[in-house]
Amino acid sequence: MNMTTFGIIGAGNIGTAVATAVIGLGHEVVIANSRGPETLAELVAKLGPKARAATAQEAAEAAEVAVVSVPLRAIHDIPVEPLAGKIVLESNNYYPQRDGVVDSLEAGETTTSGLLQEHLPTSKVVKAFNHIGSADITSDGAPAGAPNRRALALASDFPDAAAFVAKLYDDLGFDAVDTSPLSESWRVERDRPAYGVRQSKQELEANLARAPRTV
Repeated sequence: MNMTTFGIIGAGNIGTAVATAVIGLGHEVVIANSRGPETLAELVAKLGPKARAATAQEAAEAAEVAVVSVPLRAIHDIPVEPLAGKIVLESNNYYPQRDGVVDSLEAGETTTSGLLQEHLPTSKVVKAFNHIGSADITSDGAPAGAPNRRALALASDFPDAAAFVAKLYDDLGFDAVDTSPLSESWRVERDRPAYGVRQSKQELEANLARAPRTV
């Protein structure tokens, strides 16, 4: 994969782990949180010279590929115009006690990724990194072909975006399981069989297939 600038919007555990992981592959990162770039000085120093802090708007503008890792209630704050036409990885999970009750999610009528795609109608949203613990992103990868290599799911309405994430997963040491289109991303959401469990590709495929539509 050629060197890519990742705009990381959300500097929590997952956003920071993805930033660390892609920098390890030689990519560059522009990272933002809701409190301002000055609050990210310590993190950026830890991430090293391939990272810089910015506002969410600046991170979106700089991004060749974006990663949105914010609480679901904050997705409407994600800049729209600077992400037009870009691949946007979405790692959100729905927690009613944190995000408030979202009737369309409760009824199984949409997905968290679908909500972001509605907010970013001209972006290429991909469900990614939502069912793995943040620490495992940088520690649980293995070479291609390794026995019991961990697998991660993705889903998108855009084949080129799905292929990008599958390649990124492989570069990071994970097998990819594509459960596209985006409307099928519910299969890997909170409380489904694939959520938060270390699984091989065969195991993940089986768990995605048996996931209940509502929980």
